[in-house]
Amino acid sequence: MLTIRMQRTGRKGFATFRVVVQDSRFSPSSGRVVAKIGHYNPHTKETVIDKEKAEKYLKDGAQPSPRVIRLLQAEKVSLPDWVVISSVDKKRKTRNPEKLRKDQPKSEAPEVEAPVEVTADDNKEELAEINDEIVADKVVEVLVAEEEVEIAEEISEIVKLDAEKVIAKDEKTVEA
Repeated sequence: MLTIRMQRTGRKGFATFRVVVQDSRFSPSSGRVVAKIGHYNPHTKETVIDKEKAEKYLKDGAQPSPRVIRLLQAEKVSLPDWVVISSVDKKRKTRNPEKLRKDQPKSEAPEVEAPVEVTADDNKEELAEINDEIVADKVVEVLVAEEEVEIAEEISEIVKLDAEKVIAKDEKTVEA
């Protein structure tokens, strides 16, 4: 049985195709071709087909491949009634439509808090408090090392009270 199919030619990465009539038992790359009836360049979409030869082989019973059927239709070659023309449905069925991002319920974007205006004075106060805590910790360490535990305990209590005041101020500003 004869088939009309496309035979790849051209260099690597730049294919062009011959439209050939061939025995269906041979592969297109075998080179055993009954007749060359045209060519097709997919890059420029140029198609050249000898209509008379194509109609002759179709009348004799050569079965065209689906891609060749489309090329022959584009070149206005009359196809016999027995040639099965596949439908050209471009719409494909989506496998799991429930998983599509557009069908997912929209999650609310996290609310962005309004930026808090910070003045240079606030930064200075915070830095001063942090520095005081660091200095107090160092003094406590030195006093403990010198075995003056009573003085170290008094200083750490004072620092803790100041730290509690700062935490209370921060809580009030967050609530407001």
